[in-house]
Amino acid sequence: MNIDIIGAGIGGLTTAIALEQKGIKTRIFEQAEQIKPVGAGIILANNAMQVYEKLGLRKLIEENGNPISSMNITKSSLKPLSKIDLSYFEQKHNTKNIAIHRGTLQQILIDKLKSTKINLDHKLTSIVENTNGYSLEFENGERIQSSTVLGADGLNSVVRQNLFPNNNIRNANQICWRGITEYELPIKFRNELNEAWGKSERFGFVQIAKNKVYWYALKSFKKNKKEFSIHYLEQYFSDYNSVIKGIIKSTKKEQINTAEISDLKPTNIWYKENVCLIGDSAHATTPNMGQGACQAIEDAYVLSECLSKYKTTKAFSEYQNLRLPKAHQVVKASWLVGKMAHLSNPILIGLRNQMLRLTPSSVNRKQNEQIFQLVKI
Repeated sequence: MNIDIIGAGIGGLTTAIALEQKGIKTRIFEQAEQIKPVGAGIILANNAMQVYEKLGLRKLIEENGNPISSMNITKSSLKPLSKIDLSYFEQKHNTKNIAIHRGTLQQILIDKLKSTKINLDHKLTSIVENTNGYSLEFENGERIQSSTVLGADGLNSVVRQNLFPNNNIRNANQICWRGITEYELPIKFRNELNEAWGKSERFGFVQIAKNKVYWYALKSFKKNKKEFSIHYLEQYFSDYNSVIKGIIKSTKKEQINTAEISDLKPTNIWYKENVCLIGDSAHATTPNMGQGACQAIEDAYVLSECLSKYKTTKAFSEYQNLRLPKAHQVVKASWLVGKMAHLSNPILIGLRNQMLRLTPSSVNRKQNEQIFQLVKI
């Protein structure tokens, strides 16, 4: 079996590694002219790290990242509202939760590939079905023949638009800034993810290496996103804890990425004959639960297992049955968390904060238990 993967992101690369290890040949086609390290971090939660353990990458990722043993939601003062102790899951699954530079992870995955070729400067424009399978046409003028295609090309997937043009991208009306900076966090924050919730805004930060911090900040907008400027970030979060203000102040403006937050309204069909979607192209989620890449990594594991057991269409059907319920659960929950985090009414904010404080740790543990548990195949 030969499989062509569209997209060399975390999901596409992990899928190629998993398929290689099953003896399945792959090619990757990536639209970028070169793979550059994106200035952002990523948290590989326990479910993702369980997959990387199966692929023989856990130790290398742990050595290049920073372990996270707690995820906290706080007030703008960094006074805790809710705390999830991850040490329970570390012991249960024998894997840590790791915060790492996205570029570092990407290079680890590229280096793990043995026979797969990554074809850069190949932006897919169309897929045309023919008697021999599929004709893939690229913006650079190249056209190749393929028998089996995996769409790992993200939220704005060309593969998905060719297969299922009637899908709906939802805008959360939130703008997000992401950055990485050299900053020495106080010791108590070095193995935690902290996300501070304010009024129609929030700020999260986590250490990804020694004296290196990844952070993200979000604000809601009603009509005009242009009302927010990167140059006023310090002002937007001026009433937040001094650690947060210090992180923003230490970050070079050219190191900050700006994007709108969107997701894909859940869709119930991820494949058609010998073409299948994985990762964000199938179930793009808002980043409110830190599960976007983690769910793509789970896709890679489940799909590779299915393809090693069944013929293509049966494999895709089984993969969809196994993965769709959990992926949709994450998308829906993440959308709700994003709305709850950005409340603007002071009374509702007070009620929300009280609810977070009063929620038993056993409830938080049960919710994360469902997310961190890999499906049995």
